[in-house]
Amino acid sequence: MGAHLDRARPARRRRPHTPHRVAVLALDGVVAFELGLPHRFFSASALDPGWPGTPTGAPAPYEVTMSTLDDGPVRTSAGYAALPTHPSTVISEADTIVVPGITDTEIVTHGRLPQALVDLAATARPGVRWLSICTGAFVLAGLGKLDGREATTHWVYADLFRRHFPHVRLDPDVLYVDHGDVLTSAGNAAGIDLLLHVLRADLGSDAANRVARGAVVAPWRAGGQAQFIERPVPTGTEAGTGPTRTWVLEHLGEPIALSDMARHAGMSVRTFTRRFREETGETAGSWLLRARVERARQLLETTDLPVDRVAADAGFGTTASLRQHLAAAVGLSPLAYRRTYRAEPA
Repeated sequence: MGAHLDRARPARRRRPHTPHRVAVLALDGVVAFELGLPHRFFSASALDPGWPGTPTGAPAPYEVTMSTLDDGPVRTSAGYAALPTHPSTVISEADTIVVPGITDTEIVTHGRLPQALVDLAATARPGVRWLSICTGAFVLAGLGKLDGREATTHWVYADLFRRHFPHVRLDPDVLYVDHGDVLTSAGNAAGIDLLLHVLRADLGSDAANRVARGAVVAPWRAGGQAQFIERPVPTGTEAGTGPTRTWVLEHLGEPIALSDMARHAGMSVRTFTRRFREETGETAGSWLLRARVERARQLLETTDLPVDRVAADAGFGTTASLRQHLAAAVGLSPLAYRRTYRAEPA
């Protein structure tokens, strides 16, 4: 499948009554901000009050641990030391392994992995899901998990990554790339987008949206959305397009043209088009289409509305239009998508 497309797929099945085990591997020089993201987004407290379909007293969907190569503390990018919560043996038991970004180590500067890291990674179970945030992609590439595949990392490190790993098809313009078993993301905040994407794939949009609201972050940005690469900051003399984007999201069920958006923002179409791309990294048309698709996905997952009503409320007008755009975005028809994400979790 197209790697950085947000393709729908059945949720990863957990063993009955057993949480999905997420092991965070903290290496020396780990980026402090990224180290805490898996716990923040996968913990039981993040999903409270309850995730969809969880009876009272049922186990949380995820169990998150943090370990290091030698079971000792590691230096973080912020200068303080981080202590592991569990021994490194949890890597061999994990269902998902997350490698946060790292700085100022030979892994990044020379593309060389310490033998202890190679040996530890070899203990992972077959079928384990690997996630990297930012320069954590250097680790996955060094382990050979990205050979011949698309991947991403922070755009600042793109040239260095290509020199170290010429067999990886690097795309530094996207937020994350999903191959199902291996997922990579760009720097810092793109790790949030990746973790929300994983939550959505595992538990559905309702759970992901609830966690996003709790963290006060955007609930969804497509993996193919551009990183913000050296784009000029809009001047303070012009009104931004943010209020117009909010207005559009509140009126998705209505016909909305580019001229309508420009009129709402008090700009000419030409100025609005330029400002919109500066602020979001994409065209107003592509952003509007993604917003409509996301609204349709949410309605299909969380309501029993007939498909024609979903198409109307999302602004597609007809079921044929909804079917076409949903298939292009996630590879499923509306009914197939609803069956996939309304199914009872294992």
